[in-house]
Amino acid sequence: MLDLSTSFDGMTFKNPLMPAAGPLNGDLAKLNYLVEQGCGGIVTKTISKELPHIPKPCIYGDKTFIMNSELWSELSYKVWVDEILPEFHKSKDRPLIISLGYTKEDMEFLVPKVDKFADAYEISTHYVGTDLSVIQETVRTIRRNTVKPIYMKISPHIPNPEGFARAIKEAGANGVVAINSLGPTMKIDISERKIIYGNDKGFVWTSGPAIKPIALATVYKIKQAEPSLTVIGVGGIKSADDVLEFLLAGASGVQMLSAALLYGKDLYSKIIKDLPKVLEKYGFSSIEEVINHGLKKEVVYKQSLPVLDKDKCIDCMLCEKICPYFAISYPGVITFNPDKCFECGLCVAKCPTGAISFNKE
Repeated sequence: MLDLSTSFDGMTFKNPLMPAAGPLNGDLAKLNYLVEQGCGGIVTKTISKELPHIPKPCIYGDKTFIMNSELWSELSYKVWVDEILPEFHKSKDRPLIISLGYTKEDMEFLVPKVDKFADAYEISTHYVGTDLSVIQETVRTIRRNTVKPIYMKISPHIPNPEGFARAIKEAGANGVVAINSLGPTMKIDISERKIIYGNDKGFVWTSGPAIKPIALATVYKIKQAEPSLTVIGVGGIKSADDVLEFLLAGASGVQMLSAALLYGKDLYSKIIKDLPKVLEKYGFSSIEEVINHGLKKEVVYKQSLPVLDKDKCIDCMLCEKICPYFAISYPGVITFNPDKCFECGLCVAKCPTGAISFNKE
């Protein structure tokens, strides 16, 4: 049987998939549901000192992204400390990462109250700006109150992920959760001529499969800059293949939430069920092997002309329609003009049947 486990910072996870902080892990019943789904570790919704004021409706779903103006936990820290965490802890059989926000004053207040329940902390930096000295002081405050692992969650608006990683490492953090939702973004209803799903400033935050390329690049940047830091990848995961991509980029574990809102809450168990066959498909024997493998970097400046597999071609003409160099024509069969083709690869990527490829010889 293939080994799906991953271990880091003194914790062992039966598999690398966890929920990301959000509406699906906001109370005891939801945490237990995620346990039943088989998640390797559990993450709470972000707990803060103050209750949020959340506009309604607050979550919009499209084909490849979620837009939301939902904030941190709508339940008070007292409910978490007195009810949810003690009850969950009675039967806890996997690592529990408690998500907290946002300021050093919040950390000074909250960490001592939840520390006996936490295996590690995830700290959101979503609303504390981009000043790394402020974020460092938050880390130092947490570290004064716990010996447990601290993971700082980076938002895409942080301009220098490598600098962020160095700063939190110097302050005593164990790693980074990358990335938080993208924003601010906006949703407009044309017929009503108004902003919808927005906060008091008209903005929402965007997550889900659409932000995966940004998340992967951020994970990779951080791990390349600070290899000793643990990275937990989040942002756009919707399949077992996605999990492997994040692990190859440098993550030791992953989180998912938005895809479960888009495609169904049972997506956690589906991905975990798919992991063994996806490992086998790509020639891996364990999750740890994927994590330790790393990525090759090959930059090519001269490519071959695309070639067509006529047996796979369905004459949909998509390649001809999208070619930005007007290099594809159809005189009875898809033809590539060598004088116009820029070898950009768009037709290769977009062909629905895989009929177009670059000559590998």
